[in-house]
Amino acid sequence: MIQEEKKESIKITYSLLKIITGSNLSRRRLPYMVADSLKPGPIIWLTACGHGDEVGGIVIIQEIFKKVKKKGLLKGCIHAFPLMNPIGFETTSRNITLSKEDLNRSFPGNKKGSLGERIANKIFSTILQTSPALVLDLHNDWIKSIPYSIIDPNPGTQYKEVNEKTKIYNKAAGLVTILDTGDIQSSLTYNLLKNKIPALTLELGESYIVNEENITFGVNAIWNLLSHLKMIDTEDELFLYPLPDDRYRNKTLQYVDDPLSSSSGIIRFLVRPGDLIIKGQPVARIYDAFGKLQETISSLHDCIILGHSDSSVAFPGMTIVGSGIV
Repeated sequence: MIQEEKKESIKITYSLLKIITGSNLSRRRLPYMVADSLKPGPIIWLTACGHGDEVGGIVIIQEIFKKVKKKGLLKGCIHAFPLMNPIGFETTSRNITLSKEDLNRSFPGNKKGSLGERIANKIFSTILQTSPALVLDLHNDWIKSIPYSIIDPNPGTQYKEVNEKTKIYNKAAGLVTILDTGDIQSSLTYNLLKNKIPALTLELGESYIVNEENITFGVNAIWNLLSHLKMIDTEDELFLYPLPDDRYRNKTLQYVDDPLSSSSGIIRFLVRPGDLIIKGQPVARIYDAFGKLQETISSLHDCIILGHSDSSVAFPGMTIVGSGIV
């Protein structure tokens, strides 16, 4: 199925790519969107809902396509997979429900591999065929979380050029910048970098529901990047995520999730996402069932609070807050 909408300066195409046929002969397919200016220029990819419970990115992509349809596209092309994990989406599950796989731990994929690897292969090979200038993978974080962008660790010295390009794009997005410290080599963005394609992960607020404020932040960050690539008319003022002050502006931060809880009980948070706090400042207290204080958890760093746990039930070894440190 292919649907096209044409305007004077843009052609928008909607289609579906087959990924699997079920035992009842039902077909699972990937929605695929293209906005083409019909003039040569950069190619940018937007991907979303690799985790089936992270639905905000779908709406952000829809809003970007509405905006370029209205305002036009000067040059280049926007491709999008707004719903990469339709099987997990249908059951509000992070993973691919049928195989229990994390799609964003299945790249670059395998045409003859597991279900997750086959879907990843379809996504990855389709993206590579277009030789994009930039890929943005949209995700959602904790319920109480500010939006931020993630740069993958440098895959190696031979990838210095693509790593530097990614940093430039990241700065242009206008969000808080986090350097991922995890050793995850099977994500979409990491494998794109290994193919020398600049790629960023945008964490845009909470999972499960559409938070309109975070949708606006995501649309504005992507619009910044389209402007940076000169694919659209530049806005009068570029978007910058609002921070209490500029101490953490234009700096690459390291993600930390310490200190961890050492007791069980009810968490009472003392800080909010977006707060700038100092080393030693209490961030939460944990109480037992009788209301007796079990533990006060204090920050080990000067940092910005990125988000805090979705649950107020604590147990030993649990992450209470996520933070970014210089």
